[in-house]
Amino acid sequence: MQKIELMAPAGNFESLQAALDNGADSIYFGVEQLNMRARASINFTLDDLPKIVERCEAKNVRSYLTLNTIIYDHDLSIVKTLIKKAKEANVTAVIAMDQAVIAVAREHKMEVHISTQINVTNIEAVKFYAMFADTMVLSRELSLRQVRHITEQIEKEQIKGPSGKLIEIEIFGHGALCMAVSGKCYMSLHAYNSSANRGACKQNCRKKYTVIDQETGIEMELDNEYIMSPKDLCTIDFLDQVADAGIKVLKIEGRGRAPEYVAKVIKCYREAIDSLGNNQYSKEQVISWMQELEKVYNRGFWSGYYLGQKLGEWSKGSGSHATQKKVYIGKGVHFYPKAQIGEFKIEAYDVSIGDTILVTGPTTGAQEFQLKEMLVNDNSLEKGTKGDSITIPLEFRIRPSDKLYKIVENKVEV
Repeated sequence: MQKIELMAPAGNFESLQAALDNGADSIYFGVEQLNMRARASINFTLDDLPKIVERCEAKNVRSYLTLNTIIYDHDLSIVKTLIKKAKEANVTAVIAMDQAVIAVAREHKMEVHISTQINVTNIEAVKFYAMFADTMVLSRELSLRQVRHITEQIEKEQIKGPSGKLIEIEIFGHGALCMAVSGKCYMSLHAYNSSANRGACKQNCRKKYTVIDQETGIEMELDNEYIMSPKDLCTIDFLDQVADAGIKVLKIEGRGRAPEYVAKVIKCYREAIDSLGNNQYSKEQVISWMQELEKVYNRGFWSGYYLGQKLGEWSKGSGSHATQKKVYIGKGVHFYPKAQIGEFKIEAYDVSIGDTILVTGPTTGAQEFQLKEMLVNDNSLEKGTKGDSITIPLEFRIRPSDKLYKIVENKVEV
């Protein structure tokens, strides 16, 4: 069984650092507007590229630039600039679907990964794109049996990419799924003139709908009003089967989600992948990981099409089904390095000894811990309230840009 590369989403610096801190092997990110999360996340700029790569290289993590939207003629100059700057910054690879992007990346001798938007579903397609790319992200609608057939054929026929190495297969392992085939949806464009295939999805499918007979006006009664909103993909409970399918890269979806989501999901999958390598993967661990994954944003979980299902499983409500949520408390003020103490200003809700605390920031990432001791306005108290200054012993450095939250239970009807 080969070691699986764990690939994490990075929608901003907070999520990037959360991914790095929790064991990601690689990260993928978008710059400016030409990526599939142009609207959903605070995308990086060209000037951020050196800093992104510097952070990744410090932890021996690969960096992938997503340039996987539909490209028009007026986009080509931007594409050329982005890839040129990515090459100069030493970004590892470009994730692409448009032949123009692939061609420009190859001109700059950059590694190319074929996006799931291309819908690679068979070995002949793999052979074709092997002329340009070293890694293929397969269509999300394949079963693990189909995935295994492709990886076995790559090995049998020794299908190699431009680097001279065997083609590596990547699949999605966790996160949001779209009702459309591998995300190629036109609902948002039709309803709002806002193209999902240009990274500007309005998420029409996540809304509540009714069905009306146009001839009689009779409204159809539906068991589930959210008939176009799939549950989130989760593979951690059959990750052993995923590994047996011969994939090289497991991709976690979530560039539009919060840094604590990235931290929690990457931590769980890191532990799960490592447990496979140590022959310690077990049902008991799976139960524990599932409980952890349920704490952060999710629409409920299902196995996707990997285990042979022909139809999706649909969410029964809008928004997140997470069992926990974060509540804003205040912001960072100062860090005292010798004493390893962080000072925060409470601007909103109370905080007490015993609370689960979350600190997020562009350099801090997402740090979660239980509050065991603190000083409130220099006094040893059990509780701090709005307007108070609190100091907390910390194992990490904080900055004035950091935000302080507490984690509370979230009651969700599903």
